[in-house]
Amino acid sequence: MKFKILGNYYNGSFQNKDLEKNPDKVMGKFSPCDLDLHLWDVPVKYNEVDNILSSAVEGFQKWRKTTIEERIQVLSRFKESVSLRKNEIAEAISLEMGKPYWEAIIEVTAIMNKVDVTINDSLPRIKERHIENILPNTDGHVYYKPIGPCLIIGPFNFPCHLANGQITACLISGNSIIFKPSEKTCYSGQLLVECLHQAGFPNGVINLAQGDGELARRILKEKAIKGVYFTGSVEVGRKILSVTHLDLSKLVALELGGKNSSIVHKDANLELATKELIKACFLTSGQRCISTSIVPIHRSIMEQFIENFHQIAKTIIIDHPIEHEIEPFMGPLVDQQSLDNYLLFMGMAKREGIDEIMRGKQLQRKFRGYYVSPSIHFSKSFNKSSHFLMNEIFGPNCTFIPFDEIEEAIQIANGTDFGLAASVFSSDSEIYKKCLNEIDAGQVNFNRSTVGASSKLPFGGVKNSGNYRPAALTNIDGTVYQMASLELKNFEGAIKEEIKGIKF
Repeated sequence: MKFKILGNYYNGSFQNKDLEKNPDKVMGKFSPCDLDLHLWDVPVKYNEVDNILSSAVEGFQKWRKTTIEERIQVLSRFKESVSLRKNEIAEAISLEMGKPYWEAIIEVTAIMNKVDVTINDSLPRIKERHIENILPNTDGHVYYKPIGPCLIIGPFNFPCHLANGQITACLISGNSIIFKPSEKTCYSGQLLVECLHQAGFPNGVINLAQGDGELARRILKEKAIKGVYFTGSVEVGRKILSVTHLDLSKLVALELGGKNSSIVHKDANLELATKELIKACFLTSGQRCISTSIVPIHRSIMEQFIENFHQIAKTIIIDHPIEHEIEPFMGPLVDQQSLDNYLLFMGMAKREGIDEIMRGKQLQRKFRGYYVSPSIHFSKSFNKSSHFLMNEIFGPNCTFIPFDEIEEAIQIANGTDFGLAASVFSSDSEIYKKCLNEIDAGQVNFNRSTVGASSKLPFGGVKNSGNYRPAALTNIDGTVYQMASLELKNFEGAIKEEIKGIKF
């Protein structure tokens, strides 16, 4: 096997003694870019949940007492550790989930940058506030207190970066963490925890639980867990809420899917829009929650634009993320289920009468893998009864839909049950302002694609795309609770104060 799994991590070390003895199940992983490459096996042990929880509880009691300065020092050492293992982490990401190596390097760089953003931009959001004379002879204070042990359930598409944003926010505000990586990217998650271990956190602050959804469910339902952070599908998000909704002590932050629109207006810079949309629709093989899926396009420019877009899409290089002759733009989909789902949607479009401009199909490459071609479709109108148009595909696809007036385009953008991201391409700032005001989404961009969010801004969605607890800059808001305090300044004055109806 390519990689060695060290087991769960708690009480300050990887618990790999008797790792393969009496597991409840074993999860195996072959690389999506080379099906002959056996990456790892993970023995899953449900009976370790109590040990992981106990470790996190003890770690929280230690870590909550540390100063902000101490936390910053440890997180800075974590950043240094990631920097030293940058290439190793990038290789693991590429081989586990399939994104090209150049893109995996960008993800690892984002891990390091996120430490700085957390310290410099997020941390001020939970700075103590003090108000003199808020009441007579009394000062007021607002303190931000850590909530307790936090469970972070990571995604496969950004196995380190997205989880890292939640991990660093939880840690700098004084919480301990249990990280449950996607079962598709266990080794990338392990490398992230190895870097956290090397940073020197007190025992119990950092914990790793390797396993499936059942393992996550068992941790999730425990009273000791106070924060839950999940990035993934709507279906799993609903399952999390079904487990936690009666436990009022749990704060749950969900970052879910998207069916994102990019509007191309008649006055758009077509060269810019084409370049941005190629990235938006096909980067990471469409496996981003903020990938563009629907393109409302003005009827007057659609034929020329779609033809040019199609010609460029046909030149996209799709190959092994590392072992290639020419650097690819796209790697494979992550697994067989994703491949089957993508091909299922291709047949669904045909059955629903949606025109196929470029067929999405499985591709053969030097290495056997889940490689597919991008797909482009055209729908004469937006139909809410269409499963193809209403559901997230999570593959390299876009569908053009014509419009005549901008109100129609906005109606299309708002037509799905998702509300994560949108963009508008136009030379008219008034068109942008109208979209900004009327599109229901957590992010609306102007002449920029839907992909490539900034860590210095909130990242989240509405409707089925989230539950109003955005990540990125504002992730830290959901890792604390606010404590108010009134502080009497002068005892003597308070003692002399008369209270009507009482004689002291």
